[in-house]
Amino acid sequence: MILRALQQAERHFEEALSCFGLAVVAVCVFLQVIMRYGFNSALQWSEEVAAIAMVWAVYMGAVLCVRERFHIRIMAGVMLLPTKAATGVVILADVIWLGFSIFMVKISIDYLEVLWTFTSTTPRLGINEFYPQSIVFIGYTLMIVRLLQLYAGWWRSGRRGIPGMRPEHNRETPET
Repeated sequence: MILRALQQAERHFEEALSCFGLAVVAVCVFLQVIMRYGFNSALQWSEEVAAIAMVWAVYMGAVLCVRERFHIRIMAGVMLLPTKAATGVVILADVIWLGFSIFMVKISIDYLEVLWTFTSTTPRLGINEFYPQSIVFIGYTLMIVRLLQLYAGWWRSGRRGIPGMRPEHNRETPET
């Protein structure tokens, strides 16, 4: 039972954080509109909270796209290729993407080290910038994890079809 709960949490982690972030954005913006037009005043913190929540929601959405293979790709052209060639193109693209993600993790670690050494706080909330900015490291690390999970599943399934493609989109046709 605990294992199933952990599997569900792992399965819906990015969705939950993305939805939570978008809900926070919606509530903050709604409150700001009510305060400005209803009470002729403004909340000092709502724009900052909304901006931080939006960035976190976007990065978690990007990780979700890695897991579900929803990232923008020109798959129409790739799908015209024979299966082996299409597989090669997808793997090459993913290796480049993995390399970029590793590069971004390294850059984000360097950036977070600077933020930790030379502390700076957000203007309204007064929290250390290190915490909201850590999403770059978290996001790209999770993208790497999800990409590796995708390839581990593809490898375990016998490397049939194009990596990460859903079975209904994979084609098992003779090579031409």
